[in-house]
Amino acid sequence: MKRFKIQKNFIFSLFSVVFLWLFWLIAYFIVRNDYLLPSVWDTLRETGRLMGTGEFWRAFGGTLLRTLVAFVLSLVSGTGLAVTARLFTGVRAFFAPIVSVLRSLPTVAVILVILLWTSPAVAPVIVSMLVLLPAVYSAALSALDEVQEEYGELIRAFRVGKARSAVKFYLPLAAPPVLGQAGGIFSLGLKITVSGEVLASTYRSLGGMMQEAKMYVQMPALLALTLVTVLTGFLLEGLCRLACRLLVRWRR
Repeated sequence: MKRFKIQKNFIFSLFSVVFLWLFWLIAYFIVRNDYLLPSVWDTLRETGRLMGTGEFWRAFGGTLLRTLVAFVLSLVSGTGLAVTARLFTGVRAFFAPIVSVLRSLPTVAVILVILLWTSPAVAPVIVSMLVLLPAVYSAALSALDEVQEEYGELIRAFRVGKARSAVKFYLPLAAPPVLGQAGGIFSLGLKITVSGEVLASTYRSLGGMMQEAKMYVQMPALLALTLVTVLTGFLLEGLCRLACRLLVRWRR
């Protein structure tokens, strides 16, 4: 049954890829302007050319490293804040408006402001972390709120301290649900990081290469870099889901 479900999901995912390819093909024949929309084949050819250059891989590594740093920082801080908010009601009320503000912040404006304080290499990391932090915090807090009250009564009955209950109880319970959503959060972080790199014209980054391609009207290169970013996001999300499943099996 589980194998049939996996095969069914794979078939529907394949249909989705075919649909997107057909949509691109139809749009290309309608526009008929390579400066506005290159063909699929030109984009794939440019993707292969870029992947054969050292400049691309240095830029790819830089973007991936910034995304990873922002993701780890938001994961650690968001989960830690959620556990603290679960243990202390006052802290939860204190963080509620702050999280709402972070969710509402316009990404472009934040990048422009942070660029005045930091460098083009650091600004995308900070912006990505600010965007991911509310997502991690909400996911962890929601997982902790679903913990049955009987566990809380058990902790109080044995008079377990808050610090020890956070490390031995709340963090292990919050880990699987948070890791289950880590793939989507990581993929979102990649998108925000690349967007920040475009606005900041970050050196040795996918966003910086996109900005350069836009300036010189190199549409095949721009779409090729976009395609690489999208596929990398899918790959990161899949790897995170696989890691989460392996972790759950290992704990059992």
